[in-house]
Amino acid sequence: MSLITPDFGLLFWMVLIFGVVFFILAKAGFPIITGMVDKRSEAIEKSLKDAREIEEKMTRINEESREIMDQARREQNALIAEATETKKHIIEQAREQAREEAQKIVSDARIQISAEKESALRDVRKEVSLLSVAIAEKILRRELSSDKDLQDYVSTLLDEAEDVAPPEK
Repeated sequence: MSLITPDFGLLFWMVLIFGVVFFILAKAGFPIITGMVDKRSEAIEKSLKDAREIEEKMTRINEESREIMDQARREQNALIAEATETKKHIIEQAREQAREEAQKIVSDARIQISAEKESALRDVRKEVSLLSVAIAEKILRRELSSDKDLQDYVSTLLDEAEDVAPPEK
């Protein structure tokens, strides 16, 4: 017997054992293996389908988030513009109020200056009149040192007063 050529009996038993093992595998092993392969194939298909759905959902979510971000930017820009307008309005109101206050202060100052000027003029007039009376008194004392001069001067003043006074009714 040679190693390269098998005997007919050995070949028969090998084919018979192979057939029995193949039959047992075909009845018990292959259905389990193919079932597992089918289950695995279905699981892979389901996973791929879920992955596609998730990818579509992610795409929609990304688009929605972009839209939301764009909307938020537009609202932010609108709020910034509104705040800028409000700031300008407040500044303009403050300027106008400051102008009014300045005009009021200037007006009050003018009124006060005018009142103080009038008061100062009255004081000056009063001082001038007091000085005039004092000077006139000193001049009259000097000129009217005698009683006769005094009487003549009083008579002259009475005559002038009668000429200036309105006639009585």
